[in-house]
Amino acid sequence: MIEIIPAIDIMGGKAVRLSQGDYDRKKVYNEDPLEVAKMFESHGITRLHIVDLDGAKAGRIINYRILETIASRTALVIDFGGGLKSDADLEIAFNSGAAMVTGGSIAVKNPEVFQRWIDKFGAEHIILGADCRDKKIAVAGWTETTDEAVIPFIEKWRRQGILKVICTDIGRDGMLTGPNIELYREIKEADTGNYLIASGGIGCLDDIKRLDEAHISGVIVGKAIYEGKINLNDLAR
Repeated sequence: MIEIIPAIDIMGGKAVRLSQGDYDRKKVYNEDPLEVAKMFESHGITRLHIVDLDGAKAGRIINYRILETIASRTALVIDFGGGLKSDADLEIAFNSGAAMVTGGSIAVKNPEVFQRWIDKFGAEHIILGADCRDKKIAVAGWTETTDEAVIPFIEKWRRQGILKVICTDIGRDGMLTGPNIELYREIKEADTGNYLIASGGIGCLDDIKRLDEAHISGVIVGKAIYEGKINLNDLAR
């Protein structure tokens, strides 16, 4: 059974969503991210994906107080990402209640540091963020696209000990047009043991069912919930 992971993206202290990673195409869904988290929990959700969009842009953790509030006032298991660049950032995130952190840009721009995180904090607490546009890895809050192909990138870090990967197809993120099933199938075929979490484009419950049928391990759902395309009661079932 696929793991359902709702997302809360935080900017300016509010729960927002972007379209295709564009900071200028922002929509605020709730002034209070804690209220959103509690709503998820009340429907039986146990996991949560939090992205510090301000942190991703600034290159350092910013919204850790919101993480701390959600972690202390819910029982949700939280993975947290966005702008994590140093050991100090990770210490803040873990001390604020994150069970796992996601690193993307750092794995590209400073792989020695990312490897140290795996060794120091344990692979079970570090998720690789493999965000891509046209199968090329994107970094710096999705503002830069590299020449690094997504599948070799994931394979490289799997050899270095990574256990979980979040792959976001940026072109579909926030568009509600359906996930890139073929991309996720290719990644799984390259490494069938990969705990792959799909993200981007989820627009309806059938999209999640299709990912489950493709043996994808987890799925991040955001805008489809906020826009009422997916009912939380249906999701819980």
